[in-house]
Amino acid sequence: MRKLTYKDVLMVSAGTITYLLLCRWLIGFKGDQLFLVSVFNLFYYINASTRKLLFGFCIFAVFWIVFDSMKLFPNYNFNAVHVKDIYEREKNWFGIQDASIVLTPNQYALKHSTTFLDLLAGFFYLNWMPAPLIFAFYLFFKDRMQFLQFGLSFLFVNFIGFTVYYLYPAAPPWYVEQYGFDLHLNTPGNTAGLSKFDDYFGITFFHELYAKSSNVFAAMPSLHCAYPMVALYYSLKNRMYIISTYFFMVTTGIWFAAVYTNHHYVQDVVGGLSCAVIGLFIFQKVLLKTEWFNKFITAYKNLISKDKLPSQSA
Repeated sequence: MRKLTYKDVLMVSAGTITYLLLCRWLIGFKGDQLFLVSVFNLFYYINASTRKLLFGFCIFAVFWIVFDSMKLFPNYNFNAVHVKDIYEREKNWFGIQDASIVLTPNQYALKHSTTFLDLLAGFFYLNWMPAPLIFAFYLFFKDRMQFLQFGLSFLFVNFIGFTVYYLYPAAPPWYVEQYGFDLHLNTPGNTAGLSKFDDYFGITFFHELYAKSSNVFAAMPSLHCAYPMVALYYSLKNRMYIISTYFFMVTTGIWFAAVYTNHHYVQDVVGGLSCAVIGLFIFQKVLLKTEWFNKFITAYKNLISKDKLPSQSA
């Protein structure tokens, strides 16, 4: 197995520098971008095994880069932002009678919150991305084809959700609590009810996470609620019943937490559920049954499975 060539090094170095410069000029430089390219370079140069791992997890890097790049094209520039109508619909469809008034589930949760539920919601939300990523690592070493199907399904569900973001820009419930129905396009991200979790433990995890939000008017659908559903489906498909039980609890817990912490309406949760179901259905029943996609996924599997990668073959 030959060593990496100067051409390999130049291509990776040029790609790294180009990506960082584009980020700096177009969306502003952040530590996350430096972390991403650092991990990429580290795994690329260690050995062939880490390169296979790197190429496999490029699926998730694509998701992050696309999400981060959405700052360039805010969805409110393409369609009107829904603030009052989605709030009124939430009250009409899911309103809860509290004394003499009708409250949205978010308002009811704010009025009847407890420290226990604050912490429970925070613990559930901590799983929204780490749990599916850990599951992906497990699948990578157990079954490369299932790993690819899971990763590509995850990416496909995200693309469906991103499309809805642009078709139907929507304000989250915390926005109405703070700004009413007036539209303020440059509103920064907000931790909402999750700030109680940070405050209780004296940390800034959720504060820092939501400070990186690409757009606060992307509440519909809740992709936080879709991610664990994709993992739940693949754990069930592969008969990993203990893992499935865990993902079932995480999925339902995040649904609860999304509403309880004032980040999403019940409609948003249903939207996230729908994205997951529709995305998985199309992926399994359409994409996996098409010849071109099967060739693509088979070639991808070979790339991350065989001993020698194309750039290393003699």
